[in-house]
Amino acid sequence: MADSRHIARLLGPTLIALSASEMLNPQIWVNVPASQVYLAGSLWLVAGLSIVCTHNRWTGGWPVLVTFMGWFAVLGGLFRMFVPEFAHQSVPSPTVLIALQTLLLAIGAYLTYKGFDRSRV
Repeated sequence: MADSRHIARLLGPTLIALSASEMLNPQIWVNVPASQVYLAGSLWLVAGLSIVCTHNRWTGGWPVLVTFMGWFAVLGGLFRMFVPEFAHQSVPSPTVLIALQTLLLAIGAYLTYKGFDRSRV
């Protein structure tokens, strides 16, 4: 559980910052070159592998969400690295994008809460 809390303390605020900043600046994805999509993918891959290598737990409870987000980052990073042009061209509609960012914001808030919750220390 200590690994879960530690990763949640890192992952939760990161997801909040990423999703909130993208919601406030939706134009950032308009003219992004494929090289930047590739770079973002490589960073997501490293972050995801770091999570999966230290926390690959599929048992019940909220720590599964940490593992799931690690695998999500690995697969998303690989997708952006191997097909950066497609990843850039397949940006969903603004409504879908806002929905995905809202979901990531909610997951980030939940992981932040679980990571910093003192009642279960």
